[in-house]
Amino acid sequence: MPLVTVVVPCYNEQETIGLLLQAIYAQSFPLAQMEVVIADGLSTDQTRQQIQNFQREHHGLVVRVVENVKRTIPSGLNVAIRAADGEIIIRLDAHSIPYPDYIAKCEAALRSGCGDNVGGVWEILPGGKGWLAKSIAVAAALPLGAGDARYRIGGTAQTVDTVPFGAFYRSLVERIGYFDESLLTNEDYEFNVRIRKSGGRVWMDPMIRTKYFARSTLAALWRQYWRYGFWKAQMLKRYPSTLRWRQAIPPAFVLSLLLFSIVAVWLPAFRWLLVSEVLIYSLAVLIAGLQAAIKDLFWPHLVGIPLALWVMHLAWGGGMLFGGIRHEQTGLFT
Repeated sequence: MPLVTVVVPCYNEQETIGLLLQAIYAQSFPLAQMEVVIADGLSTDQTRQQIQNFQREHHGLVVRVVENVKRTIPSGLNVAIRAADGEIIIRLDAHSIPYPDYIAKCEAALRSGCGDNVGGVWEILPGGKGWLAKSIAVAAALPLGAGDARYRIGGTAQTVDTVPFGAFYRSLVERIGYFDESLLTNEDYEFNVRIRKSGGRVWMDPMIRTKYFARSTLAALWRQYWRYGFWKAQMLKRYPSTLRWRQAIPPAFVLSLLLFSIVAVWLPAFRWLLVSEVLIYSLAVLIAGLQAAIKDLFWPHLVGIPLALWVMHLAWGGGMLFGGIRHEQTGLFT
């Protein structure tokens, strides 16, 4: 019986699923002590073929595929966990490439009792070619884009609200329950809320690292962050005390833009407030782009990073406001 089961929900990931499996195969952790369970949401591309190609060429690692007929991320996680044989569950994403010591360090952190759910830091990579994809990846890791989310901006090993992916004993799921399938995004944050409410601890170790591919276009980035905002609102309806300042600023910003725009029709003074707010925000994101351009010696950041930050904040804020008045939305993999 394997000690570790890596669970991966995926849908139409033909471009990256092979990279993930290669990274798992290259782990320093013994292959004989782990398995991979992929919950596929009935992919329509070559994802299954890529998995089969890997299985045919790599016999030292057990890779199993289970069908995720509901085709959502939390349902995929639950299907994979139920099919898992390992004592330790490590969640990964089809867009991720873990460092070679990722599994070993997760297992060691759990064994040492650092936390009930342990994880590390994302190194965000461009999801495509071109200057805009590169700027989107950089923007997603900036404090102006990520707030105080330690798994994006790093820091010392510490207790945190949430970690990306996560590693935990299977007994934790038996104690607090599976991932909430009514939350089609933000299911990992809600899972970690239940851990904390049960007296457990979520631990972030910056030495546990994985590379993650960001969205490659502004349209895809908008869809991603709209979903994040919408489902954050659904989660906050259940756990309002978990709201953090970084999560409240985007909806407050979007709401102020809407209100100032409406009131300005009748009260000209609000036009100045609206213009001032837009100018101050634009200056802030332009400075962020300039700093990144100087640091990376990549001048397209002057345009790409402000654009990405505008999209991230407006989409998150708008999605969160919309989620506050709506209770359901489709949430297939996007």
